[in-house]
Amino acid sequence: MKNTMMTFTQKLQRSVRSSNSVLSVGLDPDPIKIPQPLKAQFPDKEELVFEFCRRIIEATKTEAAAYKPNLAFFEALGPGGWRVLDALMDLIPAAKVTIADAKRGDIGTTAEKYKEAFFDELHADSVTLNPLMGFDTLEPYFYDESKAVFVLTITSNKGSADLLRLPVMGRASVGEYIAEHLAAAQNKSATHLGMVVGATQPDSARQVLKVNPNAHLLMPGIGAQGGDLNLIEELLKDHRGIPIINSSRSIIYAGGDMENWEELVQKKAAETRVSLMEITKKYLTHQE
Repeated sequence: MKNTMMTFTQKLQRSVRSSNSVLSVGLDPDPIKIPQPLKAQFPDKEELVFEFCRRIIEATKTEAAAYKPNLAFFEALGPGGWRVLDALMDLIPAAKVTIADAKRGDIGTTAEKYKEAFFDELHADSVTLNPLMGFDTLEPYFYDESKAVFVLTITSNKGSADLLRLPVMGRASVGEYIAEHLAAAQNKSATHLGMVVGATQPDSARQVLKVNPNAHLLMPGIGAQGGDLNLIEELLKDHRGIPIINSSRSIIYAGGDMENWEELVQKKAAETRVSLMEITKKYLTHQE
C-alpha cells in the first residue's frame, strides 16, 4: 500500500504557502516577563505559563509558519512543565511546523530515548540537536521521513566563536565541517537533516550554506538579537533549502505590561512577517 504520510519537507512547504510566511514564533515563557495583567489573573506559575503561551499562539497563528517552544523554560517549572508543554503542543494548529528547541546530544540508547521523548511522546515535527559529542549521536533520528532535526552549525551567540567558528581540518570553521557531514549523511537518512544557522553570523554562515545548499534552516537571531534582514536575504539568495526564521522575545513580550498586550503581540508578529516577505516570496514557489 502506498505510504500517504506527509514528509517534513512537504509539511514545511505547505505551512509556508498557507501562512505566506517563513516566520517561526519562539515560545520562551519567562514568568518574570509575562505581562502583569495576566499575572494578576493566574497566580499559579504553571497556569500562568500555559495561558500566556496559549494566547501567544492565538495572537500569532495567522502570521507564523512554525512554533519553537524552548524546552528550558518549561523544564524550569519543575514536574508540571512537561504537562504544560504537552498541552500547548496540542493547541498549535496542526498545519504549523513545530520545533522542540532542546539542543540535546548524546550517544546510543540515550539518544534513542531523546528521540522517543520528542517525536513519539511530544509529537514535535522537529528537534534541535547538538552534534559536538560526535555524529553518531544523530543516527537514532535518521528513520522518520515525517520528521526533521536541526543541528547546531553556526549559532547566533557570540560564543559561537569559541568552537563553531574555529577553523578545523582545512575547513573555514567547525560549522562548515558539520554542514559538510550533514550533506553527506542526508543520503542515508529518511529524516531531514537541517541546520541551525544564526542570523547574526552571516559571514560565517556563507560557507556553511555553500557546502550544504539543500538543508532546511532554523535561523534564530532576528529581533532582540539584532540580525540584519538585508544581509540574511543576500545570504539566502542561492540557498535551496527553506529557512525558518525565528523571533522569540521581540514578539512574545511586545506588549510589555499593557492591558492590550495581546493586540501588540499580534501587531509585532504581523510586522515581522511582512519584513520577511522578500525572503518568503522565494520559497512560495517550491514544489513538493
